[in-house]
This record gives sequence, structure tokens and C-alpha cells, in this order.
Amino acid sequence: MLVVGTRGDEFGHHVRLATHANFCSFVRSAGVEFYPLGGDPLELAGYMARNKGFIPSAPGEISTQRKQLKAIIESLLAACTEPDMETGVPFKAQAIIANPPAYGHVHVAEALGIPIHIFFTMPWTPTYEFPHPLARVSQSAGYWLSYIVVDLLIWWGIRAYINEFRKRKLKLPPIAYFSTYHGSISHLPTGYMWSPHLVPKPIDWGPLVDVVGYCFLNLGSKYEPKEEFLQWIQKGTEPVYIGFGSMPLEDPKNTMGVILEALKVTGQRGIVDQGWGDLGNLMEVPDSVFLLKDCPHDWLFLQCAAVVHHGGAGTTATGLRAGCPTTIVPFFGDQFFWGDRVHQKGLGPAPIPIAKLSVEKLSNAIRFMLEPELWNWQS
Repeated sequence: MLVVGTRGDEFGHHVRLATHANFCSFVRSAGVEFYPLGGDPLELAGYMARNKGFIPSAPGEISTQRKQLKAIIESLLAACTEPDMETGVPFKAQAIIANPPAYGHVHVAEALGIPIHIFFTMPWTPTYEFPHPLARVSQSAGYWLSYIVVDLLIWWGIRAYINEFRKRKLKLPPIAYFSTYHGSISHLPTGYMWSPHLVPKPIDWGPLVDVVGYCFLNLGSKYEPKEEFLQWIQKGTEPVYIGFGSMPLEDPKNTMGVILEALKVTGQRGIVDQGWGDLGNLMEVPDSVFLLKDCPHDWLFLQCAAVVHHGGAGTTATGLRAGCPTTIVPFFGDQFFWGDRVHQKGLGPAPIPIAKLSVEKLSNAIRFMLEPELWNWQS
């Protein structure tokens, strides 16, 4: 996601948010100007799930990765300079806020001569305290190096696209083969959006980097649940939420079977978020289970005894804010990182990778979360 602008309309700035086209209505519903970036989030999510991260795991995956990155890079300049696609109102960025995977952001800022600030939900700045979330390095001696390796692997894969973009669209000289630049953001001011109580700022991050806390939209304040759902919630014990958001599932039917059996074995009611994986689609479920789509997590999690999810940074934040014991079922990337942090802080059981999800493991995780001892952290 590339966010173009500065602090927001309430401070008198003209803000444009550029991201994938399927988020258009969501962005505009918040009263923010939208501009589409290239790339297909469904294809990207599938790629990340298959490869357990951003680095391609097989030769056949390289073309998928590069195609998606090229589409994003090619759309960045227009996002910063083209008129609004609906109203035709002119726009030219005076500052850029972006996350690292936009990749072309720093080059656009260079071409336009404007400042850039990085904001992100997972660590991308080298540290000796923990590894890059996409590297899964177990030995502490390799933590700092893991960031350099990830940057280099991605940079080598996209260097040709970046240089073509610089020459053809930005009218900038290409980056030389032996340049010390390798896609790092370490020289840029960076804010990380997570709670310092969960992951404190590492002591080797300098003054350019800060941990600024979570950001919440508070969508639940305006949410009005359907009467059927409200009655279901009120007629029994607090349910366990289970959902994997935008994660693609190889076998939704089998995954749903595991979920239903684990709820049955533990005697718990459950809310199953169907998500992009279509959990429970065309299936009959018992009265103790409610199938759900499109409900604000900040409202929903307050109704739940515990939550089981994929470990996206935003979902993790909302669950912890609601005081919910949390089980993370990671698919790829930073989801493993957040799963480890939640477990280390005693806020939930050890994460269960999606490939290892079973009735036994999910049942044990639900029992663990509902143990009275785990609720002490809420008070």
C-alpha cells in the first residue's frame, strides 16, 4: 500500500490513499481520496501462502512474484501525480507515506524531490534482537543478517524493473550494478505500528526509527448487527471466534471439518468468519456455530471468549485490544512472528501453522485459551 499525503484532511491536507482496486469502496467510505495501484491481492495472497513468504520457493513462482511487483511499481508515479479518476481534480504529492513492499516509493520520491516516510506493521529494519519475519531464522547470530539477505534477494529479483522504471518513467539514471543500494529502508524515517508492550523498540534502532503503537479505525462504533446474529450471541455462552481473513485455503471443506469437530470436542460455541477462503460455504452447521461475513472485528471480538485467526497484524492488534486470549494459525510471513510474540507474552498457546492444523491441536489450543489462569492478564 502506498499512502500519498501527510497527516490527514482534518489538518488541512489533501490526502490520497493508493492501494489495490478491491479496497476502493472501503477507502472512499472513510471520505479519503482513492487511487488504484497495480497487482492483484488475491494472486499475491495465494503466492505468499504457497511460498510461506515473499521469497519464491521454486523457479515457477519467480514469474508470479515479478509480475505482481512490476504491476505495483509501474502504477506508483501515477498515484502521486495524476488527477482524481472520479472528479478530475488535480493532484501532485508533496510527501509520501509508504510501506516497504511498494518498492518503487523511494524512487518516485527522488524523482519528485519530496520527502518520504515509511510506516509498516512488521519489522523491516535490521536488528540483532529478532530475525526478519520473512526469514524464519532460528539462530540469534543470524538475526541482523537476515534483513540484509531478504533485501538483497528481493532487490536482485526486481532490479531490472526498478531501473527500467527509473529510466523510462522517472527520467532518473539507473542504479549501478555495484551500487551499495540494495532496497533497504534503513536510511529512511520509519514508524512501526505495533504496541511496544508486545514488541519493544530494539536498542539498536536509532532515532530515525520508532514504534508508534497500533492504529485503529473503530469501525464497530457504527456497526449494527443483524437481529438474527444478535439473538444467537445472547442465547448462550461467549463463543470462540475462528477466521482466517483474506487467506486462501487449499481445502476449505477439510479445514471447516477440523473447526467444527474441535468446537464439538471442547463443547464451545463458535463464530466462523467465512473470509476469502469461503469457510463453511454450502455446508450445514450446527446451531452452536454461526457463519459470518463482513463484521468489524473491534465490535465482534468484544462478544467472544477467545479468538483463533491467521495472525495478520491488524487482527492480532484488535484481538489483544479486546482482551481476547489468542491462537494464531499462521500461513506465511509476519504471521509466524506475531504468533511467536503472542505466545511468548503468555497471551495464547504456541502458534499452529495452517499446514499442521488438526482437531487435536485446535482443541488443545481452545482449552488452553479458556483456562482461568490465562484471563489474569486482562485485569
